[in-house]
Amino acid sequence: MDSPTLAATASALVAKGKGLLAADESTGTIKRRLETVGVESTEETRRAWRELLFTTAGLGRYISGVILFDETIRERASTGKSMVEHLTDEGIIPGIKVDKGTSPLAGAEGELVTEGLDGLRGRLQEYAAMGARFSKWRAEIKIADHAPSAYCLHVNAHALARYAALSQAAGLMPIVEPEVMMDGRHGIQRCFEVTQAMHETLFAELYRQRVFLEGCLLKTNMVLSGSDAAPRATPEEVAEQSLRCFRRGVPAAVPGIVFLSGGQEDEEATLNLDAIGALARAEGPPWALTFSYGRGLETAPLEAWAGKIDNTGVAQAALLERARATSLARDGDYRASL
Repeated sequence: MDSPTLAATASALVAKGKGLLAADESTGTIKRRLETVGVESTEETRRAWRELLFTTAGLGRYISGVILFDETIRERASTGKSMVEHLTDEGIIPGIKVDKGTSPLAGAEGELVTEGLDGLRGRLQEYAAMGARFSKWRAEIKIADHAPSAYCLHVNAHALARYAALSQAAGLMPIVEPEVMMDGRHGIQRCFEVTQAMHETLFAELYRQRVFLEGCLLKTNMVLSGSDAAPRATPEEVAEQSLRCFRRGVPAAVPGIVFLSGGQEDEEATLNLDAIGALARAEGPPWALTFSYGRGLETAPLEAWAGKIDNTGVAQAALLERARATSLARDGDYRASL
């Protein structure tokens, strides 16, 4: 579906100086996050936390779009407005996570496939009617001695492409997210090889299923050393290997690549993004490069809030500071600003 609207949404999400807030945590994930600051996960505490994020004045200066969870897109804030309305008031584009999480991949021990294609067409139409303008689907690719298999890459790429085609048919701009996990002791070269293979498999499927690439974004991992590797690659190595990998496997027709933080600590994710932004400024790749962070933006404000309404102002200030720092990093200006 070649649509100027899809292309315009993709371009707006990767506009200069801006990135995405991935606030699409499942109920289980947000429960674990809230418990880290001593807050019980209830419908009310989850709503209060999301309202704090989405009513932060000035957030639209740094955040172009927010990825929501099914519960969130249906919620109303204490003001009576929907969460979607608060985002659009701030000039932020609302989006929605539509996959149903991962399950074991039959015939491939230890590997996973993402579920959620059943009934997806109807859910996409419902989300579009509720104000969503883009969607996201995540695949999880693990690195091990004999993994990932070509079978795992193909099955997940097929599902990503099927989702993307259905999303565009519903008028929602798709973000395809094949995340190569950083868990393990592997070096950066092994991550490079797996990420390149995943991208090649994915884009072959996107072409095959007639996905309009100009109306689609890639959300992907940086090319990193494993979390338990010693030593781990420097930000400059991460930048060099990431851009080299993407040039090999990501078509120029794709408007932008948005990075996930993928388990990195806040500062590590920011420094690596900054190095990528600086190198991109020098090399001039064909796609915009920005961020789509969840924990990398939310950890500091969550700790400042700790479930107390009196801490709302401090928490929102922390969110703005993290968003500003990450915005600087996407253009390679973070360390220079220090």
